[in-house]
Amino acid sequence: MIKVEGLTKRYGRNVAVQGISFEVEKGQIVGFLGPNGAGKTTTMRILTCFMPPTQGTAHVAGFDVLEEPMQVKKRIGYLPENPPVYPEMEVEEYLAFVGRLKGIPSAELAKRVDEVAERCAVADVRKKLIAKLSKGYRQRVGLAQAIIHNPDVLILDEPTAGLDPKQIHETRDLIRSLAGEHTIILSTHILPEVEQTCDHVVIITKGRIVATDSVQNLTSRLRGQEAVAVQVSGGEEPVIRQRLEQVAGVSRVVARDTHNGVYSFEVESLPGKNVRAEVARAVVESGWNLSELRAVALSLEDVFLELTATEKPGEGDKQ
Repeated sequence: MIKVEGLTKRYGRNVAVQGISFEVEKGQIVGFLGPNGAGKTTTMRILTCFMPPTQGTAHVAGFDVLEEPMQVKKRIGYLPENPPVYPEMEVEEYLAFVGRLKGIPSAELAKRVDEVAERCAVADVRKKLIAKLSKGYRQRVGLAQAIIHNPDVLILDEPTAGLDPKQIHETRDLIRSLAGEHTIILSTHILPEVEQTCDHVVIITKGRIVATDSVQNLTSRLRGQEAVAVQVSGGEEPVIRQRLEQVAGVSRVVARDTHNGVYSFEVESLPGKNVRAEVARAVVESGWNLSELRAVALSLEDVFLELTATEKPGEGDKQ
């Protein structure tokens, strides 16, 4: 549904996006993840035909964004970080206006406005001025305008930015409900949003893609076989740690916590190694007490921080 190959965008000497390539299958929700200034918004603007690429190609629903922008625009719905709403208009009036702009026939327009108002939970405020709505409601109105013409592709840039926890939960549920009938790219730097919403992840930093895969595959591939949480008592922390580091197949031991003489460690394995049995044996044979031994999943936050480790804090403006 979306195919990007060698995409580059330069602003003078500044390269915002450099030779990126990725694909999004029909019906997927893909998280486009990266720190501020990584190139997420620039890529979104190219895919929505807001700006042309300097080099490379991008196809949406089979159409080239540079050669056939009008065909692309007919098939996408776009929600930028700040919803493109008119505060002086009523919700119903605004959605009808957008529907006409999107080419919905007059005979179908009222029905379509009703459908998206219900779908996006703004039917109860349809007669209100947008200026009088909360940010959460304005965000829903923005999503309603993005889907009113039933596009093949939805491109959502930071759709939960500035919302309270309840509004974030409701917006995520709404986005998940749109999967399958729409292909969705969700740009964000909020890691739980990707874990809870997306099928697939594309991670970009400094204008380059550093990973593209499912969340599960990314975490497994980066860490290798596994990591285990270990709690040990009856010994001294430095001695326990040194003994765990000597276990065959262990790549790293990280001390996590100490409480009432119980020491917590995270023991990481080399790729392809399962170290739980050997770790347990090392603890028991050393005469210590083993109170916990469990597998630990690598979070998307761990993956993100490792893959974007060269990014300097605060580097660059949003691109």
